[in-house]
Amino acid sequence: MFRSISRRTVLSSLATLPAAFVLASCSDSGDQAMAQQQPAAPAETAAAAPASEGTVDMAKLLEPGALPDKVLGKPDAPVTIVEYASMTCPHCAQFHNLTLPEIKTKYIDTGKARLIFREFPFDPRAEAGFMLARCADDNYFPMVDVLFKQQQNWASVENARDALLQISKLAGFSQESFEACLTNQKLLDDVRAVQKRGASEFQVDSTPTFFINGHTYKGALSVAEMSAIIDGML
Repeated sequence: MFRSISRRTVLSSLATLPAAFVLASCSDSGDQAMAQQQPAAPAETAAAAPASEGTVDMAKLLEPGALPDKVLGKPDAPVTIVEYASMTCPHCAQFHNLTLPEIKTKYIDTGKARLIFREFPFDPRAEAGFMLARCADDNYFPMVDVLFKQQQNWASVENARDALLQISKLAGFSQESFEACLTNQKLLDDVRAVQKRGASEFQVDSTPTFFINGHTYKGALSVAEMSAIIDGML
């Protein structure tokens, strides 16, 4: 569920946040930490589309927010997927590591769908991950991909600051640019504003939450499930 976060410097929080808080950050199910421990899924057979949990006004959903949307795919794609995610959520990592690559090849790269990715951090470490991705500019999605793939190496370790610094250096950050990014109060405020809008206007309370052509789906959808949803809208 959505949790409020005290206003404090993200950089100074990274070495002090309890790991248990991070691992409880993406849903109420109590099995979040298991998501990353699952082996790569075998090839899936066709599945029925899961039931939508409701709908939202698509025009309102696509209105500009505090930060420019980060988008994969063509603007005229017939299916628009809006995902709210947290960088410390294992279910989000599972989706991005196991499901999204195939969805990208099958639908996004072929012009059938586009993905709009929005920040919904539950804790200072997730905020830091999103801030670093934003500071990576044109490398936003590559930075997000690396952070999800390396999630176990920084999200729940005792000293996330040093772990994130090492990952960031491989992405071209210096220590100075790393610290400048994570002490940018305006950027932190904007990331939180994206989260707040998702919660207040679209009732996002867990991650990942997907809005696919305005229909709401919660949880890490499989390739077969997302394919069934998209196919039914084409």
